[in-house]
Amino acid sequence: MPSDAPGYLDVHAHFVTDSYVRQAREAGHELPDGVPAWPSWSAKAHLELMDRCGIETSMLSISSPGIHFGDEPAARRLAREVNEAGAETVREHPGRFGLFASLPLPDVDGALEEITYAFDTLGVDGVILETNSHGTYLGNPGLARVWAELDRRGAVVFLHPTSPVCWEQSALGRPRPMVEFVFDTARAVTDLLMSGTLDRHRDLTVIVPHCGGALPVLADRIDGFMRMFMPQGQEGPDALEQLGRLYYDLAGPALPRQLPALLSLVGTDRILYGSDHCWTPAAGVEAHVASLDAAPVPEAATSWRALTTANAHRILPRTTH
Repeated sequence: MPSDAPGYLDVHAHFVTDSYVRQAREAGHELPDGVPAWPSWSAKAHLELMDRCGIETSMLSISSPGIHFGDEPAARRLAREVNEAGAETVREHPGRFGLFASLPLPDVDGALEEITYAFDTLGVDGVILETNSHGTYLGNPGLARVWAELDRRGAVVFLHPTSPVCWEQSALGRPRPMVEFVFDTARAVTDLLMSGTLDRHRDLTVIVPHCGGALPVLADRIDGFMRMFMPQGQEGPDALEQLGRLYYDLAGPALPRQLPALLSLVGTDRILYGSDHCWTPAAGVEAHVASLDAAPVPEAATSWRALTTANAHRILPRTTH
């Protein structure tokens, strides 16, 4: 990495607290999404990894299984607890961390209350939304008030996959992040397209993880089906245009296949860096950064590091130093 290269801005970074893990386990998430164990996390260890990899700032969020475990009042309390813990970490390390707040969906009233508190009191950078909340997908009409409020605020919305409602059958006993997360990302974004949510709320900045999951290879199929469902004589929405307005992070094995597929769908101005730490171990993050730093870059770009960081600063202006 050249000495003058900018530090990455990591839009896909996670944290956990001891209290959060305890409550998740008590709710039955002993093996979250079928992975072997919960990760540990500390700001100190995360910062050490960031310094080794040349990551300037990491946007923290709570990953799957989220914070709603079936009890509505408990979900509201846990959302407030993790958001305050994340905001405290941001305050303790100026410039190194940001925060995407958790919301207690599918509890709409609780989510609206937490949006107000998270933005107006904690000063968060955006929100994280799981692809579904107990089977309620993001295009559900019942979530309309949440999307309207986020759109009113011009919010950054970071989407994150979780286990689909059918995982007991579809995952075949294997960890859901391997395949199920990829398809639930595509399922949730397709729902947002088909419901008109993305078309109605154009002041949002939406980040899709993991190179868009399965979306790059399904985009033309989705676009064709959307047009087929329109009433006769009414022009169908342009799914490709809407997908091209979203942002996509590179968390996961972006190379050698996923990133080229993504670039067949969107321009380089929509690409962001993501590590997926702490769920991706430090060694995996280091290998991922090394692969990106060594990869050929698009014409007119000096590096993936510079490209993705400039894109991230454009949508997260408070992170600009």
